[in-house]
Amino acid sequence: MKVIIAAAGTGGHINPGIAIANEIKKNEPESEIIFIGTNSGIENDLIPRAGYKLKILDAYGLKRKISLKNLKRMYKTLRSYKEAKKIVKEFKPDIIIGTGGYICGPVILAGLKYKVKTMLHESNAFPGVAVKLLSGKVDTVMVSFEDAKKRLPKAKNIVITGTPTKVSKIDLTESQKNKLKSELKITNNLPIVLAFGGSQGAESINKSFVEIINNSFNKEYQLIWSVGKDKYEDIRSQIKSPNNLTLLPYIYNMEEILNLADLIVCRSGAMTITEISRCHKPAIFIPFPYATENHQEYNARVLSDVGAAKIILDKNLNSKILNDNICNIIKDKETLKKMSIKAETVEIKNVEEKIYKEIKKLTM
Repeated sequence: MKVIIAAAGTGGHINPGIAIANEIKKNEPESEIIFIGTNSGIENDLIPRAGYKLKILDAYGLKRKISLKNLKRMYKTLRSYKEAKKIVKEFKPDIIIGTGGYICGPVILAGLKYKVKTMLHESNAFPGVAVKLLSGKVDTVMVSFEDAKKRLPKAKNIVITGTPTKVSKIDLTESQKNKLKSELKITNNLPIVLAFGGSQGAESINKSFVEIINNSFNKEYQLIWSVGKDKYEDIRSQIKSPNNLTLLPYIYNMEEILNLADLIVCRSGAMTITEISRCHKPAIFIPFPYATENHQEYNARVLSDVGAAKIILDKNLNSKILNDNICNIIKDKETLKKMSIKAETVEIKNVEEKIYKEIKKLTM
């Protein structure tokens, strides 16, 4: 099978694409798969690292306001359709899969031009602009939440699959745990809290944890904190008392670290919800307040409604509220266990297999 996957910008778009590619390769090792992205997103790191070829388009997300910069970006994005057509014509894919974001526009439209089978995957309950615009043109739209179906009325064929991810539950042995702790330079036996804000980091979460660390509020737990590549040096310079802290710019081995942690503190993108439920982990969510249609809060409620997570709205977030919530959960092993069991009830099983089945329906 020959496959093009359009994925760009954030881990929430790119990681599902990689998970889909891995599932195709698992079933059909001889498959040829290329990704199409931009030269400015994290795809330039994640996709080659996953072992796949990345083709670049000069495309941009467009702002609503009119400006010379935006007009130039619009022109380049329109031109990228021509570049996408060239890639599609030369590669001759059996199918093109878009996992959200503006890069899907030129790539999917190029596929339609050459009558290639096309499909989209939408991770969030509230579909993005590109998915909304293209849903009536592609052969299949795959979604993660039931709510997304009613927001895509023009879709010809819509299927609930869940969100694909490279992450799953691992029962780490003591030896594996000790090895990971050694690599992370953890020398205590405190409960482990994993904090991250997505591939770009999260300013409000980072600010709260700087205060927590500098005031030594985290005496009851070890913090593994991924702050975002662009923010790493700045955050590191602000830390005065790095006790019980492992500070990282980005986590590449997220599956291992998620399974090592006792509690997760993070935003609530659809990929994050999926990974946490698959690893059966308790969580504290701080939804990104500017997400389209407030979809991150709706995502977070999937776990909070069953008792697997707490939600702190961004407008209410400060170091005391965050630390109090962490300590109230982390000090009680019975609470951790109950939340973990509840998280498992939300897990959607066999996501990658469901997606592969839909791919085969179009390509057989």
